[in-house]
Amino acid sequence: MSKIHVTVWNEFRHEREGGAAEECYPEGIHAVLAELFESRGFDVKTATLDEPEHGLTEAVLDETDVLTWWGHAAHEEVADEVVERVRERVLDGMGLIVLHSGHFSKIFKRLMGTTCDLKWRNEGERERLWTVEPSHPIASGIDEQVVVPEAEMYGERFDVPAPDELVFTSWFEGGEVFRSGCCYRRGSGRVFYFRPGHETYSIYRQTEIRQVLENAVEWAAPKNIDAPSFGEVPVGPERRD
Repeated sequence: MSKIHVTVWNEFRHEREGGAAEECYPEGIHAVLAELFESRGFDVKTATLDEPEHGLTEAVLDETDVLTWWGHAAHEEVADEVVERVRERVLDGMGLIVLHSGHFSKIFKRLMGTTCDLKWRNEGERERLWTVEPSHPIASGIDEQVVVPEAEMYGERFDVPAPDELVFTSWFEGGEVFRSGCCYRRGSGRVFYFRPGHETYSIYRQTEIRQVLENAVEWAAPKNIDAPSFGEVPVGPERRD
């Protein structure tokens, strides 16, 4: 079986501005995720906002099976033509994994067709990530609950369409709950939104979170299924009443 080709996209602004984000991820969040995926045997590229075409050229996307997306403060700087390019690839079968504050990215909002808004509070609260669909491939090897010691709270209502499959739900110390692991199918592509993560917390180094991300890449990767055909077709040899 050929390797899964993963492109890790990161806005890569906070980590270059000093402070807690740079201290937590000095090489960028994309570097930590790329190391994870490489260690699991995937073929990995990285791309960032300030590269030409945000690093997501036609050639890069042609070689991408799964794209992971992390953005926060500069969603509006992503060019619409690049967003449309990614959207078309998802509809054609490329997997997309949207992380944490990427819920407000142009590509996620366009694929969802909603505001993707939510409640939030950043007080470093404890999060309990509950596995509500343990039979799902993304939950493979994950216990009934995962404790994230420090997290930014995201709370309902989360303005997204009802997921095709809900794998994880979060509870926070303040009492809020959140749909944290949402699976969607768009065209021939698979989309997974995963809430845990933040630029100033080491969540992407936590073993269980890394296992979820590995599982998500394998789930989202294109499957060997013929694409559907569309358009006008001739009348068949037999007509049915």
